[in-house]
Amino acid sequence: MKLLLIILSILLLYSPVIGDNHKGETLYGWGKCCDYVWKGFGDKGTNPKYKGGIENGIPNGLGILILPNGNKYVGGWKDGRWNGQGTFTTSNGSKYEGEWKNGEKNGKGTHTYPDGSKYEGEYKDDWEWNGTQYDKNGNINFNVENGKDIKQ
Repeated sequence: MKLLLIILSILLLYSPVIGDNHKGETLYGWGKCCDYVWKGFGDKGTNPKYKGGIENGIPNGLGILILPNGNKYVGGWKDGRWNGQGTFTTSNGSKYEGEWKNGEKNGKGTHTYPDGSKYEGEYKDDWEWNGTQYDKNGNINFNVENGKDIKQ
């Protein structure tokens, strides 16, 4: 999965067929997170920067978003929101790899935390729903069933 995302990233940045389907434009987000107004101008130091598929002036298809704080999303987009498979990495080392719907974690995914612990399982509306939380050594901390922590 990681190799696939790396290959997609390279293709998006350098391929005129896949990544630049709208004349090589880079979009910048203006406004609140996930409800950005997308414009063809901005400052990468203050505005989120998007490169990838564009349809009707907003991100659609595969793309990369880099936020001014160093956080990054690589993956699918639909109507300007994260959708399908994608990876969100924060500047502190936290990483979520999995499914997205309408800008939220939905479906199967793995969230790895900076201390090495992780959650694997299903998400619903951005919440851990059915899965397992592991410590940094791979030991089970607890399970999650229908959004509730179940201690071992």
